[in-house]
Amino acid sequence: MATDTRKLVLGAIALAVGSVLIFAVGILNTPLPGPTSAVAALAIAAGALLVGLSEVGAGV
Repeated sequence: MATDTRKLVLGAIALAVGSVLIFAVGILNTPLPGPTSAVAALAIAAGALLVGLSEVGAGV
């Protein structure tokens, strides 16, 4: 099956950025501001959606 490489790469980048934000706060044991946590959660959700839809013909 073919995949859309652009969606796959953008999804992986979004997942990585969101995950790094959340894991860094956990490791450093510092509070995460509300807007930053919202952006991190949205980045993870968008990344997962893009990776899931990278398969040709996949639907939600």
